Amino acid sequence: MRIKNLILLLIIFSSLATYAQDMAEYTSGWEGTLKNPKTFNLKVEIKNLGLEKARFKISNNKNIIDYPFNSKRTSILEIPFAENYSFKGILSENGKEINGFIKSGMLLYHIKLTQSKSSTFIGAWNLLMLDELKSLNFYLSVENGEGDDYQAYPILGDNRFTGTWCDNFQKEKDLISFTDFKTGLHFKGKLEKNKIQLSILLGNHLLTEIELKNSITDWKIGGFKNDNKNSILKLTEMEYLISKDSFPNTHSVVISKKGKIEYENYFDGYNSNIPHDMKSASKSISSAIVGIAKDKLLFNSVKQSIFDFLPEKYQTRKDSLKTKIDIQSLLTMSSGIDAIDYGINANPKSSATENNYQRTPDWIEAILKAPMIHKPNTNANYGSANPALLGVAMDSVISEPLELFIDKFLFQKLKISNYIIQTDLRDKPYFGGGMYLTPKDMLKFGELYLNKGKWQSKRIISKNWVEKSFKNYRNLENVTDKNGYGYLWWHNTYQINGKNIKSIEARGNGGQYIFVIPCLQTVVVITSGNYRNGKTQQPEILFEEYILPYLEN
Repeated sequence: MRIKNLILLLIIFSSLATYAQDMAEYTSGWEGTLKNPKTFNLKVEIKNLGLEKARFKISNNKNIIDYPFNSKRTSILEIPFAENYSFKGILSENGKEINGFIKSGMLLYHIKLTQSKSSTFIGAWNLLMLDELKSLNFYLSVENGEGDDYQAYPILGDNRFTGTWCDNFQKEKDLISFTDFKTGLHFKGKLEKNKIQLSILLGNHLLTEIELKNSITDWKIGGFKNDNKNSILKLTEMEYLISKDSFPNTHSVVISKKGKIEYENYFDGYNSNIPHDMKSASKSISSAIVGIAKDKLLFNSVKQSIFDFLPEKYQTRKDSLKTKIDIQSLLTMSSGIDAIDYGINANPKSSATENNYQRTPDWIEAILKAPMIHKPNTNANYGSANPALLGVAMDSVISEPLELFIDKFLFQKLKISNYIIQTDLRDKPYFGGGMYLTPKDMLKFGELYLNKGKWQSKRIISKNWVEKSFKNYRNLENVTDKNGYGYLWWHNTYQINGKNIKSIEARGNGGQYIFVIPCLQTVVVITSGNYRNGKTQQPEILFEEYILPYLEN
């Protein structure tokens, strides 16, 4: 009897110890090693297409998901293959490929599935945007631990991955869980003495497991060798300065002239296969989608009020001034809404900046309730709320899913398939920025506009739309250089040998640039990672001082 009582007491104490775990004890840096550099490079398959018993499969070095679905009599494949994950796609007219998107977290990953000899459609999903990890180091920063409260942030040794946006931190007994709402990855950890057993999942489907131990040395992040190539154009001085960190965090430079690539180089381990976060540079792609919709007569005029396109629930925000917000005012950053992303004029509480409206459950409601500071089409102030409204407008006039329209009428025509679209809270493409394209595909987009809407002699966007897009409507009042602005395209002028060289540019935070230089028949793409060091405009210096002189020769 005495032994039984002792066993019972041990069980009770063990149980109490489990319940009493304090996250303060785990507030620290943790590290482990991934087992495979292609853990997050997933094979996607669709088998038995056209039959009731079709299957959607995802695997890496093991089977992860095998989801049965009925594929008969459907024009658009919609496959909810796991909780909060889905695939949506369309079979091509020749029946040989499926183009679609995996919705995971805040991202729409474009997937191109090609028919194999066995009639299975096969494609790839690079969940972390990378073709392969260069480092297997995995780190976890557990922060602000107290009782059951904490935050946890996974960090890869391969810093070419743009990072996680984690939330939904939960704890029950010795188990913790949280989600990266950007990629959709789910993390579950078992707290043990001096270690954390961490599982990484797609929904409830295991991708991999890692044993994490307390970090005792500094984390090894990045530091990868350049993947430089031989190019026609020799930019040795620029390359030297990049290698010496005079132009830090430069990831790529790609240049074409008259449609032919003259220069292509990658730095910090980047390569031609990695889609880069374009940030706001993809606003110019949003402009192209508006143009394609206009060319297809899906709406009548850029002079139409935004309220012609908005759902009924937003009509209460219409007043005598806001009803004058039209498509053109949104394209030119001239809506008049207090949506200023930069500068000292924005009201920190009532303005519709990204920092404000993206923290609300309804982004469009938050934008529309912001005060007006100008009459529409009079003053231009840069702000992402303007193209965000454009996205809602285009979604209302396009009958098919917006992302499939974008793919069919723009990216497929440019032969672009390795890309990602960021969504808003409605799970729709976000027109304010955040697409991921490879630098060479960014170059194709620039060439499309350089050639006034044609690519490889095929018309994609009307010449009229491109000309209107490149027109300088008015100067941006809230940026330092007071740049001219078109339909979500920037204007700038550079000097070389006493000559002024005009450039039309797509620009994104951190240093993402597409320079279109009509007078030189040239497109230059520079991607970077200068998000918090004040060097976001570094590509302009690179272009003017170390690239432009060679383009002039």
